[in-house]
Amino acid sequence: MKAPIFQMSVFILAVLALACVSNSGLAQAPTPQSSNEILTFPGFHSQFLKPDRTIRIWLPPGYHSEKRRRYPVFYLHDGQNLFKGGPSFIPNQAWNVDTAALELIAKGEIVPIILVGIDNAGGERLNEYTPTENVKFKGSGKGDNYGNFLVKELKPFVDSHYRTLKDARNTALGGSSLGGLISLHLGLSYPKTFGKLAVLSPSIWWDDRVILHRVEKMTTHPKLKIWLDMGTKEGEGMLLPARKLQAVLLVKGWKEDGDLQYFEAEGAGHNEKAWSERFPSVLKFLFRK
Repeated sequence: MKAPIFQMSVFILAVLALACVSNSGLAQAPTPQSSNEILTFPGFHSQFLKPDRTIRIWLPPGYHSEKRRRYPVFYLHDGQNLFKGGPSFIPNQAWNVDTAALELIAKGEIVPIILVGIDNAGGERLNEYTPTENVKFKGSGKGDNYGNFLVKELKPFVDSHYRTLKDARNTALGGSSLGGLISLHLGLSYPKTFGKLAVLSPSIWWDDRVILHRVEKMTTHPKLKIWLDMGTKEGEGMLLPARKLQAVLLVKGWKEDGDLQYFEAEGAGHNEKAWSERFPSVLKFLFRK
């Protein structure tokens, strides 16, 4: 009876050894990694907003291998229009924020960052991206609700699930058109949360230029680094208020080429293609290495 027992023991040891070798091989294999990884979270629920929406998170190269590194985060509105190949409003016209960030990181021109795209809510977009109610637009002025969603729900989610640098100096907020408007409004409302703003082609005209009047009444200069721009073909109703906003920001203490960058894109219109062309410059100003 000893021989069969001995043979069985050898067999078991052999199986265990094979398992150890296999497990060792798996442990040593590199973690699957993409240089252009976008994680999608559909149906992200908020107690402040309706309906639920999709959140898209882009992780930079090296995120999975550099386990101790933490990253700045750039929150961007109109998430559908941001990433290459995404469901942009105009088919095949996106900002291509992922490819822009990837190229600049590879060149060493910006620090590696995490990009968070927040899909707009379709028919609720105007309401959520406006800071005040305008009687001409029923249901508008829900910008502060949107701000509560970002500050109290989305940012805590991102900070708890990913290795982020949580302070305002490493947290940016940006968008275009009404997205630019709400970015400026929320940046002024939450300067201890968002320290960098990308205000592209902002709809300053909203509610009799209410955002411009707010800046004019400011008595302090919050620590906000602001990119502000406009295309020269967006019309005087857009261009002149942008120039006025730049002038007021300078009066309030911002310094051109310091914590403020104003740019007029010659011949640029109000569209995704124009914003895509400017986005690399936005990244370099806000996240220069």
